[in-house]
Amino acid sequence: MSRHRLSLIGMVGAGLVVAGALAGCATGASSPSMSEGMTSSPDAETSAPSVEVGAAWVDGGRSIAVVTTGSSSCPPVLSGQPSVAGDAVTVQLAESAQQECTRDMAPRATLVALPAGVDPSKNLAVTVTGAAQGEANLAGLATAPAAPAEFSPSAGWVDDSLVAIVTYGSSTCVPSVEAVTAAGSDVAVRFATPPADQICTMDIAPRVTLADIGREAGSGAVSLVLSGGGVEASTPIPVLGTR
Repeated sequence: MSRHRLSLIGMVGAGLVVAGALAGCATGASSPSMSEGMTSSPDAETSAPSVEVGAAWVDGGRSIAVVTTGSSSCPPVLSGQPSVAGDAVTVQLAESAQQECTRDMAPRATLVALPAGVDPSKNLAVTVTGAAQGEANLAGLATAPAAPAEFSPSAGWVDDSLVAIVTYGSSTCVPSVEAVTAAGSDVAVRFATPPADQICTMDIAPRVTLADIGREAGSGAVSLVLSGGGVEASTPIPVLGTR
């Protein structure tokens, strides 16, 4: 997939969690907090709150999942293109266009396609501005992963327990986690079967699901075996990054 194409679908994917949540497919098995490799930035002279921010390498290091905390049904969306200066990237987020939002506080992810020239083998400082403000530090990947095939799932560590999983399918039906179990040296993540009466658009777009796999992951490298919810993954998916 070309970077130009990825950038376009990344922008589309930024708002997909909103659509999926309102369609009854909100992300499940999410971690209640994010603590490793992320900090909150000082309060700025703006109405946007300073929040705890996380990030994960996904899509072979060509994209990141930016994780903020707030209403699970109204995650922020990407505003414009991220900017890069050296080993730092700035991502501007905008409020969701949804008018009615649940009053919970949960981690939710926004997919961000990285501009050309970002080296995933180097540490990356992520600064989030706009609708949410905060900072996260992503350790560089030990080895540069091969770019996944088009529409192939990918995953990355957000912290020592939470992973961001990117899948492709209907933008209005984001997979939700039904169960997480150990599967030998891998972790099996089973997505819930959507309700029979759920209406899903016929597009194919990236969706980000957050899953808490900490209790099943053990130590060392981890791969995910994905199943259910209309997700097709014939081989285990390596979880990129460190925890």
